[in-house]
Amino acid sequence: MSLKALIFDVDGTLANTERDGHLIAFNLAFKELRLDWAWSNELYHQLLDVTGGQLRIKHYLKNHKPEFECEDVDAFAKKVHGLKTQIYVRLVDTGAIPLRTGVVRLFNEAHKAGLRLAIATTTTPANVDALIINTLGKEALDWFEVIGAGDCVPNLKPAGDVYRWVLEQMNLAPNQAIAFEDSHNGIVAATEAGLKTLVTINEYTESHNFDGAMTVLNHLGEPDTPFHLITGDKTDATYVNVDYLKELYAKYC
Repeated sequence: MSLKALIFDVDGTLANTERDGHLIAFNLAFKELRLDWAWSNELYHQLLDVTGGQLRIKHYLKNHKPEFECEDVDAFAKKVHGLKTQIYVRLVDTGAIPLRTGVVRLFNEAHKAGLRLAIATTTTPANVDALIINTLGKEALDWFEVIGAGDCVPNLKPAGDVYRWVLEQMNLAPNQAIAFEDSHNGIVAATEAGLKTLVTINEYTESHNFDGAMTVLNHLGEPDTPFHLITGDKTDATYVNVDYLKELYAKYC
């Protein structure tokens, strides 16, 4: 058995979209809808424990705005989230959200090496497309054989549904791929689907529990910008490339 595919989460893993995109877009949507809400970075950190934008809004209403009157909470959350998505896409279209250290290089190396690429995320397809097009170019969408987003499965992360769906679409066994995640919910989802995971933390997830990860890094690294190994076995590698992934795969998968 050999490594066939790499499956990537999006928000927080490929780019710092939570802080630099989604949080800003939520607050702009609230303002446009004349809601006197403003999510701070600290509050959003807590709300990220709830996966899925509409569920996050409903959680906020229940736990932080119980006095808010709304006849149809589901319809309201869908309306707010729809506007937020439009605003988020506009933000991404400005090029304001770059990919994280090492991501572009690894995509190019993996693509050239013939590894199959896929996405498994809880965000919307529009968000995924906007990020990829505005960072890698429209042609890069074709690099990803499958894009599993929040509308593909009934249960979002930490359920493993989206990873199982992606593996099924690719006709792959879990031990033929590696997942890339940034959060506890993400690694729980990947592990539930039988995948081994490489984690790159961010400011929202640095304190999360990543038991079961092959390795935990601060980012993927570059030849002139080494990654910092947080947990995992030390090797001669200083940045994540195809050879390093094959080394991890041989050991853990």
